[in-house]
Amino acid sequence: MIDEIIKNQRNFFDSGNTLDVKTRLSYLKKLKAAIIENEVKICTALKKDLGKSASEAYMCEIGMVLEDLSYQIKHLKGWVKPERKRSPMAQFPSSSYILPSPYGCTLIISPWNYPFLLSLQPLIGAVGAGNTVLLKPSRFSKHTSAVIKELVGSVFPPEYAAVVYGDDGLSQKLLEYKFDYIFFTGGARVGKSVYVQAANNLTPVTLELGGKSPVIIDKTADINLAAKRVAFGKFLNAGQTCVAPDYVLVHESVAKQFANSLKVWIEKLFPDALENEDYGKIITQRHFDRLLSLICGNVYYGGNSDSGKLKIEPTVIYPASPDDAAMREEIFGPVLPIIEYSTEEKMFSVIEANRTPLALYLFTTKKSTEQKVFSHVQFGGGCVNDVVIHLASTSLPFGGVGNSGIGSYHGKKSFETFSHFKSVLKKSNLIDMPVRYTPYTKFKDKLIKFFMK
Repeated sequence: MIDEIIKNQRNFFDSGNTLDVKTRLSYLKKLKAAIIENEVKICTALKKDLGKSASEAYMCEIGMVLEDLSYQIKHLKGWVKPERKRSPMAQFPSSSYILPSPYGCTLIISPWNYPFLLSLQPLIGAVGAGNTVLLKPSRFSKHTSAVIKELVGSVFPPEYAAVVYGDDGLSQKLLEYKFDYIFFTGGARVGKSVYVQAANNLTPVTLELGGKSPVIIDKTADINLAAKRVAFGKFLNAGQTCVAPDYVLVHESVAKQFANSLKVWIEKLFPDALENEDYGKIITQRHFDRLLSLICGNVYYGGNSDSGKLKIEPTVIYPASPDDAAMREEIFGPVLPIIEYSTEEKMFSVIEANRTPLALYLFTTKKSTEQKVFSHVQFGGGCVNDVVIHLASTSLPFGGVGNSGIGSYHGKKSFETFSHFKSVLKKSNLIDMPVRYTPYTKFKDKLIKFFMK
């Protein structure tokens, strides 16, 4: 079946069926209408897979997809136009332009933690850029994956966009095929495998990975507001967010105050978490067990769990140490270590041990601190005096660096990610400057040096 889908998508693309911008827009509009019509079904699936409330499902998944669709639909006609560029005098008379063109047949492999958002957002960019799409969502979020397959199948013919999902071996099998672009969201271990497989076919990739994203809180920060925003961003989706705060570095003079405020806000935002229907669950038993193994040391708050419901309370480890189990890997769950620092050097040393995080969050009122942190630390993206919300902006490219990924997307950047930009210089036939042709003379050399300097 996969052989046939890929073959048909190749033929569909080669026949030029995806090139007309009106065709692309019509399908994006159909997709938007289908999402709106099936909102309840999508919310129900997300509830079954991850325990998400309808409000969280819309705010963090459905609404963000609709925003991206609206942005693409509004701007796509402008993006596909050739971009005029200045031609050098040495090439007079001529005109130059850059022409965006689709790669061709694309493969998108998406994760389980935001299964609707992280499947549909890259698909929107791929379709907007004029590609065909084979989408492989996660088998762990099986209810949402089933809805995605039904939704995409109702909008697109399979030769344009199709959804396949199955056991662990499916992704590996798909990577054996020749695609023109691969977009992967997931963990670094699998991301490395995708990169190796893509290299075998010289296929360009985007890798959206993760890492240990720090929160830095200096002594000038609004501590109560910082605690509120960190609690929201960390324990959203039960901590299963790629840009969730992974640990907090807080100045020793305000550390206790922050820990106390954090506890207050956890209780306000996620009361009685194990029984709270609006608080999410852990995706699998294996992931649940792994997270429990990280809860050790100085448990300042939480730590309780319910294996039957796959729920773990928001848990705070304070004071934590860089040597704690929770600091040895990306947590990806509702466990938050708080580490005190006394000097900027000590703070930077902890971040350096967990290089190139996907996100970094800084709470400060000092512009000089902001400039120093942002110039010293490599990270994908982040916020000042907030967490995670940079992810929701269609005007900001989202992606990692180093161990946290390659490439970026969102808004116009999604269109650019799935496009190759052809550089074209169009020469006039009316005049043919003889200076470039042999035999070369001193006069020609002077002209060349005049124009090319």
